[in-house]
Amino acid sequence: MKPLIVDTLASGKGVRHSTRDVIGAGPRAVAGVLESKELHPDLFAVEDFLETELSPIYDVLFISGMTSDLQAIQKVIRKCRRHAKGPVVIGGPVASEPERVLRRTGGDIAVTGEGEYALIELLEAGLIDGLVPDDLESIRGISYRRGKQIHVNSLRPVSSKKVFDDFPPSTEVITSYRLYKSARVYVEAVRGCSNFHRARIGEIGEQCTFCEQCTESSLTERYDCPVGIPPGCGYCSVPSLYGPPKSRSSQLIIDEVTRLFELGVHRIVLSAPGFLDYQRETLVEPEPLTDPRSPEPNYNAIERLLSGLTGLPPVVDGEASIMIENMKASLVTERAAMILGRYLQGTPVSVGFETGSDMHSRLLGRPDTPSETLVSLRRLKEAGLKPYVYFIHGLPGQDKGTVDATVEMIDKSIEVGADRVILYRFQSLPASTFSQCPSAPPAVQDPLSKRIYDAAQKANMTRKEDLVGQRMQVVVAERYDRDPRFWVAYPMLHGPVMLLRGDNLRGGDIVSTRVIEVASDRMVYGTVLE
Repeated sequence: MKPLIVDTLASGKGVRHSTRDVIGAGPRAVAGVLESKELHPDLFAVEDFLETELSPIYDVLFISGMTSDLQAIQKVIRKCRRHAKGPVVIGGPVASEPERVLRRTGGDIAVTGEGEYALIELLEAGLIDGLVPDDLESIRGISYRRGKQIHVNSLRPVSSKKVFDDFPPSTEVITSYRLYKSARVYVEAVRGCSNFHRARIGEIGEQCTFCEQCTESSLTERYDCPVGIPPGCGYCSVPSLYGPPKSRSSQLIIDEVTRLFELGVHRIVLSAPGFLDYQRETLVEPEPLTDPRSPEPNYNAIERLLSGLTGLPPVVDGEASIMIENMKASLVTERAAMILGRYLQGTPVSVGFETGSDMHSRLLGRPDTPSETLVSLRRLKEAGLKPYVYFIHGLPGQDKGTVDATVEMIDKSIEVGADRVILYRFQSLPASTFSQCPSAPPAVQDPLSKRIYDAAQKANMTRKEDLVGQRMQVVVAERYDRDPRFWVAYPMLHGPVMLLRGDNLRGGDIVSTRVIEVASDRMVYGTVLE
């Protein structure tokens, strides 16, 4: 059987824009499962797949996508079925709404949540022969098409840590991505989330009886809600789909990163819904880690992982970088900030506000308040890190009061040292508490959201102007499609996209540059230093 994997993650209609330099962990995880069965998948980013001819014919098509990628998935399936009629298996966040994705795309099977063991069962049931298996009723965690009917099986139980040992992600397929030498390559460190608080607004959340089982009871009792409200922030489905945190061993992560460096990767991001949850579950076992605030981080485990990664020769020699992204402000203790600063000096790290209102934050099910997040920013900045902050416009419960507080908190975050404001539009996600709430319109269509958008734009332009004159180590990626006189380059430690002129540049080059001008809130012009 010849499998094909197409990565449509964050591509919308089939073209990535702001995420062009991102290679997620999911498609490589699928490839790892297939390789465990001695299969050798080909992998394409969606743009490359839609541009290329299909040769040879593939027996089974695997697609990884997000809820917003439905049109890209449709295009991939239409193109593939002009050449082959084999099964189509869809996974990733988009599969958390299986009936919709199968009806809208014509796919055969959707895998919801953790997919490793479900894929193995599918292969053993007959998918390995390039056929839709006859017996699908017994495979948990999947949905499938039979004629015009969509059948949705029960979800699988959350996997144990053994899944990480059984199915290491593929490293060899990384070279299938055109920009793998300059991209941020995500390596899974933690799966699942410790925030089992519940949202208390929205059609589902307003059923809350304020019993506080999810915030004050034992870790095991917090797992379930008496009235069935999904766990976590109201806009997020991670705890529902992946359960409490489980962490990969430091050795597995170091081995994977070492091989990716050998293959030419320069930028690694440790993927985690909350990095400071890393190995924190071992402090409460055998209970599940369902408290986002206590115990404190597993400092020894974090230090062991970061010291091992930053001690790898390419990192020591300045030819590669290690980054992290998300963390809960409730876990940013002074000691945690000190450890992160010791190994990730100058690295961007992200913490979420989402709203500037303490009361709104609690109603959203957040694990911390904006006031606490502001304290975490100061700690991270003092430790030598570059904190980025998240906000969301159009959230359920947004009103003039929450917007006033949010605009004020954007300004305060910049005052205490935030390097960038990342603003998202609220999207209703399946399996989240806000799944019944309508997604927000673009900010320009809502006067309240527009105020948040304008505040974020102003903050980011101020920060970009501060970059002028600074030196920056970047990885050259590709010619700029809007003006081929320029090359697109990405900072080794994340940051604004840089446009460079140079006749002797090529993709994968690491060069020292100086920022000479701000092009936009996301882009700067630079010059190569001799």
